Amino acid sequence: MTAHPTRPAPRRRRLGWPRRVFSQVLLMQLAIAAGVAVLATGLFLAPLGAQLDDQAMRRALAIAATTAAQPRLADDLRSTPPSAGGPVQAEAERVRRATGAEYVVVMDTRGVRWSHTDPREIGRVVSTDPKDALAGHDVMEIDSGTLGRSARGKVPLRDARGTIVGAVSVGIEYDSVRARLLHAIPGLLAYAGGALAVGALAAYLIARRIHRQTRDLAFSDISMLLAEREAMLHSIREGVVALDRGGRIRLLNDEAQRLLGVGPEVTGQALDDALGAGRTTEVLAGRVEGTDLLTVRGHRVLVANRMPTQDGGAVATLRDRTELERLGRELDSTRGLIDALRAQDHEHANRLHTLLGLLELELYEEAADFVTEVVGVHRATAEQVTEKVKDPLLAAVLVGKATVAAERAVALRLSPATLLPDRLVDPRGLVTVIGNLVDNALDATAGVPGAAVEVELRAEGRTVVVRVRDNGPGIPAELRELVFTEGWTTKEAPAHGKRGLGLALVGRFAERMGGGARVADGPDGGAEFTVVLPDALGETPHTSTDAGSVTSTDAGSVTSTDGRRRPVEEAR
Repeated sequence: MTAHPTRPAPRRRRLGWPRRVFSQVLLMQLAIAAGVAVLATGLFLAPLGAQLDDQAMRRALAIAATTAAQPRLADDLRSTPPSAGGPVQAEAERVRRATGAEYVVVMDTRGVRWSHTDPREIGRVVSTDPKDALAGHDVMEIDSGTLGRSARGKVPLRDARGTIVGAVSVGIEYDSVRARLLHAIPGLLAYAGGALAVGALAAYLIARRIHRQTRDLAFSDISMLLAEREAMLHSIREGVVALDRGGRIRLLNDEAQRLLGVGPEVTGQALDDALGAGRTTEVLAGRVEGTDLLTVRGHRVLVANRMPTQDGGAVATLRDRTELERLGRELDSTRGLIDALRAQDHEHANRLHTLLGLLELELYEEAADFVTEVVGVHRATAEQVTEKVKDPLLAAVLVGKATVAAERAVALRLSPATLLPDRLVDPRGLVTVIGNLVDNALDATAGVPGAAVEVELRAEGRTVVVRVRDNGPGIPAELRELVFTEGWTTKEAPAHGKRGLGLALVGRFAERMGGGARVADGPDGGAEFTVVLPDALGETPHTSTDAGSVTSTDAGSVTSTDGRRRPVEEAR
């Protein structure tokens, strides 16, 4: 006996809600269209039935009024007895046949019939109460009588003198009203079917459009993707700003809020309203083109990239380069100091060789004069700085810049008007301003015969005025509005990144302090940068009792109040 393998029973497909978005939307739209068609049909049929009832009752009332207006009917009611062959019955039957009414009943004031469709009912009292009609009122109603349910009209019957002698009741068969209603239903259903077909076609087109836009993903997949997108956007350490075609902010992740200094409430606002005017707004709005565009927002240096989207909007990314830019500038400064120290070391060796030669020649007085002259130059520079600039950080950076300037064959001097007390609110910020302005001045005067840079620091109440002049080529008038803009530079990019941020940082620092920065022609034909910093000085002079406070400096070192000497970089 051969054993046949048992085939697995086919799995029965479970009927349920479809998973595809196309099918779900199509079914929902069809259900809505069908429901609207049924509801509209029902809402139309309900008043139609009431309207047909009202028309039947008014028709019955009109027939009754016309019958009661017959001049001989009241006289015949009074002068003849109720009988099947009487004149009242004959007139009533004539009217009934002519109008198509179900019945025409003429009664006296007691409610006794003088006419009826069934002759056997003549002489009997009517089955419905005629008191309203006998009281002189017209009556319209849907009621049941001996001939079944009908639409009725009742009017009083008056003689020539206006006295009520009876009433006329006319009935319209209610089945005829229902037949008219049923006759209207096929037409209504045809209209409803046409509306349903149009709705089905519209549903199909809408479903197809959604199918293309969602790429046939299920709603659960879309929901999951949205959740994942939200988690990803708010967890990455790069700012993301999404804009619509009108320039309004659609999305702003947590990092972008931190970098731009705004909150989630700016979502939905125009970019210009949310961030204000400035380079950052210009870059994000796409009015400045390029990749890895530099911009300064507050005290942060940002790198922005913008990518347009298919719907006319855009997505911009922001990276924080503040620390990198600071490190790069510190590296440049360190490299400059190293070069200066290397040059000083070379010069120091030459001076020692000169001193050794003078001693070997036993020219002792000349050797003493030589040492006094060399030491005096450096000490005079340091004492001049510390005498006029009381803040140790500023004094140290100026002495360091003087050493770099000497190496570049540039005379760096302080203006006679320089005098700055030691009560700065933000000395590190002022170090950034001085360092950037002096560096730019040294670069501008490179190779200029008799190159010179003059620095002026003075206090006007609580306001600090910084002025740096040079005798370089200067800045054309048409470019002076751009020098404090991010990315503007006339120099080649350094190894660590892009230029064009030094003066932008100076301008932003001045703005944060409530002041401003400007550039003009210098007295010697070069450029003159002026920075005004309101409220940059404290209320009272700052007196420090720290052991490490600086009292004097010379080239390459600083002397503390405790008598110890430290390198300039330590004081900075």
